[in-house]
Amino acid sequence: MKAIAAKLNTYNNLEGLILKTIFWSFAALVFFYLLFLGNMVKNIVERQGLEAKSRSLTNEVRDLEVSYLSLSNGLDLDFSYSLGFKDAKVTFVTRKASLSLLPSSGAKVAKNDL
Repeated sequence: MKAIAAKLNTYNNLEGLILKTIFWSFAALVFFYLLFLGNMVKNIVERQGLEAKSRSLTNEVRDLEVSYLSLSNGLDLDFSYSLGFKDAKVTFVTRKASLSLLPSSGAKVAKNDL
């Protein structure tokens, strides 16, 4: 009788251990499911906020481009003269080829060497 009772007690302990393991595994899976679900919802909300900010920045850039184009259409020589700008006096500097650059050995110089 004692052997049968000991065997039943072992089976009860094993069944209890398996049942506890199943419950704890289920609790861990629920915890991770809620963690991942919350993280996904947070990322979706953040993405929507970033999209709204992107739209507002795009509109601001468009408005700045329109104002730039309208201001650039008003620029001409008369406007620049009225602000005090003057025509630049162009002075070019040239250098004359000297004979010291020619080879002294009497070799012929190609056109592109000077």
